[in-house]
Amino acid sequence: MTGRTIRVTGKGRISVSPNTIKLSIDAESACKEYETTVKKSAEDFATLRETIKKAGLDPRELKTVRFGIDADYESYRDKDGNYKRKFNGYKYTHDTYIQFSNDNKVLGKVLRELANCPVKVEFRIRHTVKDVDAVKNDLLGKAVEDSKIKAEVLSKAAGVTLGEIKTIDYSWGELEIYSEPMYRDLKMPIAACDTDFDIDIEADDIDVQDTVTVVWEIQ
Repeated sequence: MTGRTIRVTGKGRISVSPNTIKLSIDAESACKEYETTVKKSAEDFATLRETIKKAGLDPRELKTVRFGIDADYESYRDKDGNYKRKFNGYKYTHDTYIQFSNDNKVLGKVLRELANCPVKVEFRIRHTVKDVDAVKNDLLGKAVEDSKIKAEVLSKAAGVTLGEIKTIDYSWGELEIYSEPMYRDLKMPIAACDTDFDIDIEADDIDVQDTVTVVWEIQ
């Protein structure tokens, strides 16, 4: 006979202060020939790494998120009004990011160097935390604790005794911990300039939450 159980979902909530800036840098360019596009993408990435180095950061920390080369077509209408597609060549897209300490002066230097970089890029700024795993572990602990408190309340109200934990169910999904005080869901091009960008932003604390479901034995 299967023992009696109680299934309770606990929620963990914490607020963390961002200590890291994640700067997403996306570049693209088009060429007539495939081989030329491949060469162009490699040269542009090398230039971006050199730009990061000029800003005082380690160019090895510039990481690739997505890279691709696709045929580039242009839509148009012919003389009869029918839609046609014209082959223009190939276009590469290279999405990268770099993380560094939450320092507005460093951010200003990086943006200045990117503004003067011959590779035309768009950027997005996010504030996050360096040790994401520590935040996740803290959340899980609070979620399990919340589940236990709820289970004790329910078992007491039902006149039963809370026993051992039978199972713990957790999704293990990716938990995003970030805020975007400058541009939310928007990629911005930057224009050339001679001085460091004067960045004066104070990112708010980041509120994060997660859940676990615990099955307890009851007697």
